[in-house]
Amino acid sequence: MGSYLSHLECTACGGAVSAEGVQTVCPSCGKVLLPRYDLEGVRRGVRPRAIGERPRSLWRWFEVLPVRDPAHIVSLGEGDTPLLPAPRLGRTLGCPHLFIKDEGLNPTGTFKARGQAVAISRARELGVKGVVIPSAGNAGGAMAAYAARAGLPAYVFMPRDAPEANRKECTVMGARLELVEGHIGDAGRASRALAQRLGLLDLSTMREPYRVEGKKVMAYEIVEALGWRFPDAIVYPTGGGTGLVGMWKGFREIEALGWAEGPLPRMVCVQAEGCAPIVQAFLAGKGSAEPVPHPHTVATGLRVPAPFADYLILRALRESGGAAVAVSEAEILAALREMASLEGVFPCPEGAATLAGLKRLLAQGVIDPDGRIVLLNTGSGLKYLDVLPLGSSPAV
Repeated sequence: MGSYLSHLECTACGGAVSAEGVQTVCPSCGKVLLPRYDLEGVRRGVRPRAIGERPRSLWRWFEVLPVRDPAHIVSLGEGDTPLLPAPRLGRTLGCPHLFIKDEGLNPTGTFKARGQAVAISRARELGVKGVVIPSAGNAGGAMAAYAARAGLPAYVFMPRDAPEANRKECTVMGARLELVEGHIGDAGRASRALAQRLGLLDLSTMREPYRVEGKKVMAYEIVEALGWRFPDAIVYPTGGGTGLVGMWKGFREIEALGWAEGPLPRMVCVQAEGCAPIVQAFLAGKGSAEPVPHPHTVATGLRVPAPFADYLILRALRESGGAAVAVSEAEILAALREMASLEGVFPCPEGAATLAGLKRLLAQGVIDPDGRIVLLNTGSGLKYLDVLPLGSSPAV
C-alpha cells in the first residue's frame, strides 16, 4: 500500500510542478496547485470495498492521499465522521432522503482537522521546520493541534474577535497566537509576512496544495456510506472553499476510478448575506469574485471577503450544475435551533447555514426535494458558545 501521487498541477495555467519539494502556489502564475494521482494505477491496484475493511480513519484512503511514507502520518483519529439520516428534519422539509455529514465529531471539533492532518503530515515528510496560518478560528486551532503532535513550531494569526474557544485552543496547544484588527484577509497579510521573514510554511487556505486533500476524503466517505452511489446535492457552507473544491475533486476522482454509478452531485454554496462574494459572482455569471469591503456574520468561518480560490469554487458550481445562495443571520440562528432540536446535532453556525440555504432553494424550486441531499455540518456548536446569541429555554 502506498500513495499514487504523481505531481502537482496548476489550476489556472495547467503547468505541471514536482511534488517532491515544498510548494505553495504555482511558480509561473501564482494560482492554486492541486495534487494529481496515477488514477489508472489506483484503479488496477485497489478494490474500493477492500478500503472499507481497513481500520477506520481518513488515512485508509492512503492511495489517493499525498503522504508517501506512513511513518510521517500525523493523526489524532480524524475522518470517518457519520453520514446521519435526518428523518425528522426531512419530514418538515418534504425531503425523504436528507442527510447530515457531521464533521463536529473530528478532533478539535471541526472538519479543519482533516486538512491540517494531511498538510502537516506532508510538511513533516518534506522537512518543513515550522508552520504559520491565518485563521478565522477553527483552522488555527486544528493547525496548532497537529503541529503539536508533529513537534513543529506553529504561529497563528486570528482576528481579535475570533471565538474564545479557538483562541484558547491555540495557546494551550503551544502555538504562538497573534490577534489582529480586522478580518481573515488582514490576518493573511500578517501571516505571509512572517512566513517570509522566518522561513515558515504558510498554510493559508488554498495557498498550499495539501489541505484540500484532507477535505476531499469527505466525498469518498459520503459515496461509500451511500452504497457507492453519488448523492444528488451537496450543500456546503463556503468561506475559503477548501471543502467544496476538495469534495468536487474527490467526486471527479471517484468517477474516473469507476467506483460509483450515476451522475455527479450538484454542489451548492451557502454564504451569509453579510459576506457573500461567491454568491454575488455566481449570480452575476462572473468567473471571479469581488472582495466584500465590510464582511460581517456570526458564522465566522464564512467571513472570508476575498477567497483566494474564488475561480475554483465558481468552476465547481458551474461544472456540477450547482447553485449558490446567501442567508440572513436570523435564518442561520433559527436553523441552528431547528437542526439541534429535531436531530440532536448541535451545529456550528456555518453548518446551520446549510439548512437555511436548503430551505430557500427548496422554496425557489432549485433543489429536488426527493433527491439524496447532504448538509455539511462543518463543526460543533460547542466551540461558539461565547458568540451565539441563543438565550435560554423556557422555564418548566
